[in-house]
Amino acid sequence: MAQQAFGTWPSPLSVQKVASAGVGIGGPAVRGYDDSAEVWWSELRPNEGGRTVLVRNGLDRIDAPFNARTRVHEYGGGAWWLGHHRPGQPGAVYFANWDDQRLYRFSVGAGSDPTPQPITPDPDIAHGMRFADGCETPDGEFVICVMEDHYPATLDGNGGEAVNAIVAIPTDGSAVDDPSAIRVLAGGPDFVAGPRISADGGWLCWFSWNHPNMPWDGTELHAAPLFQGARVGNQQTVAGGSRLAIHGADWSQNGDLLFSADENGWWNLHRWSPGSSKTHAVTTLDDAEIGAAHWQFGTKRWTELSDGRLVVALTQSARDRLATVADDGSVWVLEDFECAAIGGLSALDDEVVVASASGGAMTSIAQVNPVTAETIVHRPPLDLGIDASWFSTAEPISFPVAGRVSHAFFYPPTGPSLEGAEGELPPLVVMGHGGPTSHAPPALSLKVQYWTSRGFAVADVNYGGSTGFGTDYRRLLNGNWGVVDVEDVIAVARFLADARLVDPGRIAIRGGSAGGFTVLAALEQSDVFAAGTSLYGVADLKALAADTHKFESRYLDTMIGPWPEARDIYEDRSPINHTEDLSSPLLVMQGSEDEVVPPNQSEAIVAAVAAKGIPHAYLLFEGEQHGFRQAHNVIRSFEAELWFYGYVFGFEAADDIEPLDIR
Repeated sequence: MAQQAFGTWPSPLSVQKVASAGVGIGGPAVRGYDDSAEVWWSELRPNEGGRTVLVRNGLDRIDAPFNARTRVHEYGGGAWWLGHHRPGQPGAVYFANWDDQRLYRFSVGAGSDPTPQPITPDPDIAHGMRFADGCETPDGEFVICVMEDHYPATLDGNGGEAVNAIVAIPTDGSAVDDPSAIRVLAGGPDFVAGPRISADGGWLCWFSWNHPNMPWDGTELHAAPLFQGARVGNQQTVAGGSRLAIHGADWSQNGDLLFSADENGWWNLHRWSPGSSKTHAVTTLDDAEIGAAHWQFGTKRWTELSDGRLVVALTQSARDRLATVADDGSVWVLEDFECAAIGGLSALDDEVVVASASGGAMTSIAQVNPVTAETIVHRPPLDLGIDASWFSTAEPISFPVAGRVSHAFFYPPTGPSLEGAEGELPPLVVMGHGGPTSHAPPALSLKVQYWTSRGFAVADVNYGGSTGFGTDYRRLLNGNWGVVDVEDVIAVARFLADARLVDPGRIAIRGGSAGGFTVLAALEQSDVFAAGTSLYGVADLKALAADTHKFESRYLDTMIGPWPEARDIYEDRSPINHTEDLSSPLLVMQGSEDEVVPPNQSEAIVAAVAAKGIPHAYLLFEGEQHGFRQAHNVIRSFEAELWFYGYVFGFEAADDIEPLDIR
């Protein structure tokens, strides 16, 4: 084994590969049967300016400048959907376009016009009307979706907040010149999502929630008769409440409504039949779950095959696996199908099409036999041209903290025939995921491998409050954001240092958004971290409560306390108020157009560390929102962070990097 100082290893995983390989694959969706089946998915492409492209059977279906991405809830999702399969007729596709947020329709098939045509009005103000999460009525005359109204008159009449509603939009384009053709089917609650139509067109379901709840806190599932695709009868509440989280509802072939609910402390599948007053549990898992935090529209963790079998994405300890549900509700993992994170699944006859990544391969789209695990690959994982011996494998670890147990995935530095200098322990990068109600899966991530292939160890922390460990674990952050997450990132660093797996003097912490908040708080509350990187992180909780988008505007009520009644807690937990406790060098990176965590958050903490004379650097990326999508910005962000750690830890990276302006 050749010896070379950790952090200086020459890695075949260039930052250019990290950026170009950062294609975000979404979907999939299936239309048709047998050999005529269309398999669709979406691809977010950094090399095309972060544009999301719709792909059918491997062929791009929308050209620039169209970009299938919605601004609803700012986090989007559910930006496109397929119309019904009608033999011998072109199939419709619908999508929200990023630049104008109008809803577009185009057709695919012999003799059809593939040019997208708008079916909603051109708004008088930029992004005044936004659309997401839809479906087509069986007769093809309407789409039913979520509409978010940002017009000034609406905001003025609703306390400054946008109004969300379930609407029916004619597919013939008549609403382009006549906005009154858009019919409101359901509204009233602060948020609505998930409109889905039964196969016979007779029922509509959707779910809703109100401030201060987030959708993983408590939601209500509704159903109502649907007439002519654009009028609903008396609605009824099927399930849910202020402490029960409903997720991923849709209709089965026999007319029942299936959905996930965490009634027993884990998201399990439940069933309701129209006309019934009760719901029934389909599965009764108590150590894994079928469901997820509803950060984005269009997420569903189950699908029904043509023979009625259910195939699910099963999450256990933050790892996803493909499984089937037997008639008695038992869940059987498809062990021969290797995966660690599932990004969507859709039925194709008696098989399932799944977007998934494994510990050794990035996301692919594959058609899987749920019995034999035989696969047909529709979109292979990206071939990086790098030998697998360079990839570090996730090692699940659990560690004690404050009388409980927390979790992380540990990645040791990995390079064939390479080891650190004699007697040297590797530097550690502790990662805190965003959300914070989310989790880090053990799937192959170039954002992890970039570091491990250069001689760093990485701890990807699923601190208390993360999903994938049941409801009780998910609620550990309630009232404790800035406490539990900070305890956990400090504890994992000390745990690994005490085990002599990492150098206790060279530990950095990085995180984005909520993870950036944890970075700042941890730097102030501990001396374990020698450096920190905050990517669009929260510095001032009061400012965030006053200046963020509707979806998260009351998120802090649960994690901190109601505003302004809990003002003292907001003051105490805000990193901006404890900068006297900062001493470690800090790198801050931010998107100029971020409406989730606005730039003033980063600017405030930068000004504070500058006033204190702490070595720091600040990079503001023009045109980026909440997260970096453009390839050149992704490249600069990784290079800057590597150079920064070299500056702090005293090594020179093998990469040729433009130095930062350290102040």
